[in-house]
Amino acid sequence: MVRAELGLDPWDVFHQGVSEHTGLSIGTVSIVVGALVLLLWWPLRERPGLGTVSNVFLVGLSMDATLWLLPHADALAFRIGLLVAGVVLNGAATGLYISARFGPGPRDGLMTGLHKVTGRSIRLVRTGIEVAVLISGILLGGAFGVGTVLYALAIGPLAQFFLRVFALPEQRGTGGTGGTGVEGAAGSGAESATVSGAESTDSTETTKGNQGASRVVARGGRQRRAILRR
Repeated sequence: MVRAELGLDPWDVFHQGVSEHTGLSIGTVSIVVGALVLLLWWPLRERPGLGTVSNVFLVGLSMDATLWLLPHADALAFRIGLLVAGVVLNGAATGLYISARFGPGPRDGLMTGLHKVTGRSIRLVRTGIEVAVLISGILLGGAFGVGTVLYALAIGPLAQFFLRVFALPEQRGTGGTGGTGVEGAAGSGAESATVSGAESTDSTETTKGNQGASRVVARGGRQRRAILRR
């Protein structure tokens, strides 16, 4: 997107604006901003992981390295191709590394954290973040263009789409079947215990009834013998 020279994505508009005011490379600013964004995770209760740390350092370093290796493009058609490829691949990369479950990057963790806290869709949350960052970047003097508008409007739907495409299936191991088997065994055991308990109760009641009848008969016999003595 930088080499397309048709406008940067909102975060890089912000990074470029900060870079112009500080003299740091855009990649270095990306690393610093990523580390600062992590502080916003605290109230959102997001947990960093390998993907989080990798994103903070590798995105900025690879950006500087790519800009050093990739030559400037002159043909408009080629620049448009670079722009479109950059936007689509960024959405695909977002879906890939978040689905890997090694922890989202600082900016994407902010997106997923706000999504969980507010209950709003990924598309709406991501678009809102990009627009807010874009306005800040423009005020700082970052490059703004048609590519910026395309990225700001497209990255939210693309991220949501690729998160569904690359979502890992839920684990279906023996745990689920085992759980069902345990529940079935527990249910059968409970039914058996209930039946046995009922049978035991009936048997106990029958025994008690027989004992009671025997006592009544015994009392009747004693009473008859007492009458005969009299």
